[in-house]
Amino acid sequence: MHCINFGVATDPCCGSGGMFVQSTDLIREKHGDIGRINVYGQEKEAATYRLAKMNLALRCISHNLGEESDSTFTHDLHKGLYFNYIMANPPFNLKGWYDSNLKNDSRWADYATPPESNANYAWILHILSHLKPLDGVAGFLLANGALGDSDTVEIRKKLIQNDKVEAIIILPRELFITTDISVTLWILNQNKKGGEYHGRKLRNRKHEILFMDLRTWTENPVKGENKKKVLLDEKQIQKAADIYHIWQSEGTDGTKYEIPELYRSVGISEIEKQGWSLVPSKYIEFIDHDLNIDFEAEMSRIQVEMRDVLAQEKQSQKMLEDAFRGIGYGID
Repeated sequence: MHCINFGVATDPCCGSGGMFVQSTDLIREKHGDIGRINVYGQEKEAATYRLAKMNLALRCISHNLGEESDSTFTHDLHKGLYFNYIMANPPFNLKGWYDSNLKNDSRWADYATPPESNANYAWILHILSHLKPLDGVAGFLLANGALGDSDTVEIRKKLIQNDKVEAIIILPRELFITTDISVTLWILNQNKKGGEYHGRKLRNRKHEILFMDLRTWTENPVKGENKKKVLLDEKQIQKAADIYHIWQSEGTDGTKYEIPELYRSVGISEIEKQGWSLVPSKYIEFIDHDLNIDFEAEMSRIQVEMRDVLAQEKQSQKMLEDAFRGIGYGID
């Protein structure tokens, strides 16, 4: 895993600051310098806002969560600021986010006003509006419905045409304590043109998107939980990171970068043919494993098993009849 050891990061719905804490733990593990990291965030709930400030202060993480708790949409505390990195886990399918004053908001002036019924695309456009124009990168989680909602197709189309979407990664179900649904990791990138990036040489990925489907990575159950939960271990996380980084790197042919049932690089023309959907299963090949079955051999095996089952059933029936006959209550 490549570790970024400098820059400015933000989380527009930071909660108690957990993602910041985990990120700095990773930076320390990779021998980075957290002293070169500045984090910005915003939280709507007052109690959670205070907890976040305490968490960050106790860990000596340089931070700016604004002077108060407030809604990211109606009162952006960091308006006019642009960030190297943005990470977020917004509330899924948030209702009640909209205010009439947001209709012509600058954050979606170049796109369209997100639907009032659901904040998913409001989060996307808010995040995009705060990325540094030349090289900002964002990673955030959304419910899978955002990949193909019909009422957001025009916004999604323009995001793709403007080359803002870099990768779409479907995660396994049951990763989260509060929900068992599968969710999507979106990666936005302001610069897909390639060049030097933190010691790596990246190729031009213009009008390409990497799709990954990790829903089958469920072999690591979490023990001691009341509900079934799974986790992605370090080896799996490294594998997903390698898939992404190899795809970005010079020498990779995006037109041939795929493994069935796991990942595939897709060009914009194919995405347009699919109605600007970002649902990975529309692009990643899934193999019908039933086609590999030898039908005749399988049916012969089942035939032998059924003969044995029926013979045992006849024997059991005879034993039952004999038992009842023996006590004078024949059931022939």
